[in-house]
Amino acid sequence: MTEITRLSGSSDWIDLDFVERERTPERAMKLGIQLHVAGLSLSNTISVLDNLGVQRSRKAVHDWVQKADLQPDGGEAPNQVALDESVIRINDQQYWLYAAIDPATNKFLHIRLFATYPTALTEIFLGEFREKHDVDGAVFLVDDADWLKTALQRHGLDFRYELHGNRNSVERVFREVKRRTSSFSNCFSHVEPETAETWLRTFAVWHNAAN
Repeated sequence: MTEITRLSGSSDWIDLDFVERERTPERAMKLGIQLHVAGLSLSNTISVLDNLGVQRSRKAVHDWVQKADLQPDGGEAPNQVALDESVIRINDQQYWLYAAIDPATNKFLHIRLFATYPTALTEIFLGEFREKHDVDGAVFLVDDADWLKTALQRHGLDFRYELHGNRNSVERVFREVKRRTSSFSNCFSHVEPETAETWLRTFAVWHNAAN
């Protein structure tokens, strides 16, 4: 039970407004979502629920994550933003995970999954990001990726090349994402990228709540 508590923590970040006539108690649903996103496979998650007297399938837990459709809140005004993208493999294909992190808190501000990484998609990401948060006065910390710099210039946003320092926050977060997504074949077999993106957004919300 100690390990379960460590993996789950508070469940205040989970909104179950999607529930209509679900036969599973809400506390069990929240625990299932928390455990799966925090580190347990679907099989191990349903085993924990079974030990607590709640018998549900792997698909049920998967569907709870998808239906909750969580994503990081907006309304932040960070002084700095660590911006980067990383390769994620889904069904043996490469996708690019874009993430904006507040280095002061190590929290996700925005996250998206794209099939490629051209400047145009980076601009789309930044446009969505600016709608959610007040970042026009922020300094964006980037690596030497030309498409990031070009997109930031086109949006009129200030940026600075930084290989280490505060930009390390996004690298740490990506390492944790990759630790979890290394089991995608077990968690998301034969699914659309949108399904994986929903899981990634849920992971981001859990990560923010845990920090």
